[in-house]
Amino acid sequence: MSEAVAFVTYGRAPPYDHGPTHPLRPQRVWLTEALVGDYGLLGRDGVTTLTGRDATDAELALVHDLDYVDAVRRAGHGQPGSWWRYGFGPGDNPLFPRMHEASARVAGSTLVAAEAVWSGRVEHAFNPSGGLHHAMASRASGFCVYDDPALAVAWLLAHGAERIAYVDVDVHHGDGPQALFYADPRVLTVSIHELGPLFFPGTGAVEELGAGEAEGTAVNVPLPAGAGDDAWLAAFTEVVPPLVEAWRPDVLVTQLGCDSHHTDPLAHLMLTTAAYRQVAAVLHELAHRAAGGRWVATGGGGYQWARVVPRAWTLYFAEMAGAELADEVPEAWWARATGALGRADVPRSLAEPALDLGSGGGVDEARAVAVEVRRLVFPRHGLRP
Repeated sequence: MSEAVAFVTYGRAPPYDHGPTHPLRPQRVWLTEALVGDYGLLGRDGVTTLTGRDATDAELALVHDLDYVDAVRRAGHGQPGSWWRYGFGPGDNPLFPRMHEASARVAGSTLVAAEAVWSGRVEHAFNPSGGLHHAMASRASGFCVYDDPALAVAWLLAHGAERIAYVDVDVHHGDGPQALFYADPRVLTVSIHELGPLFFPGTGAVEELGAGEAEGTAVNVPLPAGAGDDAWLAAFTEVVPPLVEAWRPDVLVTQLGCDSHHTDPLAHLMLTTAAYRQVAAVLHELAHRAAGGRWVATGGGGYQWARVVPRAWTLYFAEMAGAELADEVPEAWWARATGALGRADVPRSLAEPALDLGSGGGVDEARAVAVEVRRLVFPRHGLRP
């Protein structure tokens, strides 16, 4: 379906690394790059490898306050300050060396993807290091310093795009892009995520719809803990494709977090890689049917950094490239992943056994959420609930 796609590598830059005890590990990006390469995807006709770059301060200012950018730079170089005011400190968002440089590289790599798609060089582009969707205009949040998906949306609007659809499949609510474009009628934000008592970030209820002229452009599909492949896919397919197709965006921007996996230590959904394979196909078709083929994809959450993330994101990129992959992962990659993890329980295949979730894995509950979303949102887009 696609003649030209791009994979954006992080390149030689300071690692986006909160430290060895933090759940967001940079190795997940390196192992993804390695698995994509070991499968031969980067050598396929029509596949281009692009190297990321650093976002400039002027580009970051499209979504972030410049005093925040300055604070990130100074904090990452060891200067004293009340950095807690910007969301930094022990826990989710510890300071780390050269924090601005690493964060600007993530953001700039997503801009490389956006530039390649908007210029027409490629139809689809994927930056696995991106997807840091919790950062706000002047505050770090949820492991995220600069909000690269929101930056891509803002950059595309600044360069002539008139309508953008942003679809976020991370297990956590895509609160950054929603907040930044909550009153912007040019941007449709759709997030399907877990929502429950005390679950981060605590936002993303169905009733969050956008403000003013943009009311109806913030769309949330919150699912209860325990939802499996069938439940998640039922809610996704009943809401996302019809909305995006009705929106007719100039570009589809996605955040492809895979922390919805049943083994992820920070969440409670029960997805397998079968769901990622299916949603990749739906998003691919949507990009062509609704957005003229223009698709900018980023990574996101995922804390089984060796066992799950590289396999999930390789499935997404293979779909973008129209490639059929052998189910057994390359032996060289498996050895590399087990060495990085320090134990030999990395799966040897892309596919996984179906889970037995007892009473349907939350399908009825997920469909009820989808019905409520459609009731509240669809008429605002000329769609029948």
